[in-house]
Amino acid sequence: MLSHEAVLKTVQKERLIAILRGVPMERLDGVVEALVRGGVQVMEFTFDHTQKNCVEENARKIRHVVEKYKVIVGCGTALTVEEVEAACDAGASIVISPNVDFGVIRRTRQLGMLSMPGALTPTEIVAAHDAGADIVKLFPAGELGLSYIKAVRGPLAHIPMSAVGGVKPENVEAFLDAGVCCFGVGGPLVLKDAVKSGDDAAIEARARAFTREIVRWEAKQ
Repeated sequence: MLSHEAVLKTVQKERLIAILRGVPMERLDGVVEALVRGGVQVMEFTFDHTQKNCVEENARKIRHVVEKYKVIVGCGTALTVEEVEAACDAGASIVISPNVDFGVIRRTRQLGMLSMPGALTPTEIVAAHDAGADIVKLFPAGELGLSYIKAVRGPLAHIPMSAVGGVKPENVEAFLDAGVCCFGVGGPLVLKDAVKSGDDAAIEARARAFTREIVRWEAKQ
C-alpha cells in the first residue's frame, strides 16, 4: 500500500476521484478499464447501506481493483469503524464519508489511510480538520454552489477541501478557481445507462472530458 503522504500527493495532483456507486461485479473490469483509459487514477467504491451485505460486497470490489489495476482506491459512504477496517483490509487507501464522525476519522488515520469526511458548515469543516481529516469534502457542493465554496474558503483557506456534487466538464475550471483541491464525480462520469448497457466507450469519453479540463486549467496557472 502507498504511504499516506504519497496518496495525498496523488489525490491533489490528479484532482479527480471517480465515484463508482452501484456498479455490479460483472461490469467492474469494463468500467474501471474505461476510466483508466480516460486518465482516471483515483476511484471511490461506495458502501450501499440499503444492502445487508454491503460491507463484504464493497470490500470484494475494492480488493479486486487494488490487486488488478495500478490505481488508488478508496471507499465511500463510510459510516462506521467496521467499514473503515474492512476497506483497509481490502487494500483501500482513502476513506470518504458524507458526514463528520470522529471515530471514523480517528480510525482512518490510525490505519494510515487518507481521511476525507463530508461537511456542510464552517463549524463542521473546522471540527473535521481538527479531528485529523486530510481533506474536507464539501457536500453537497452542487446545492451549496460556487459562491458558497468561495465564501467558506475565505476564512478557511488553510483547510484543503474537495467538492462532491454538481461537478461536470463544463464547470471544472470554476470549481478549481473556487479553491477546491480535488473533486469527486459519480453519475456525470460513471454514466448509469452506459454501465447498464456495457457502453464503456461512453464512460471513457466522459473521463477524457474531465481530465482534459483539469489539464487545461492547470496550464493557465
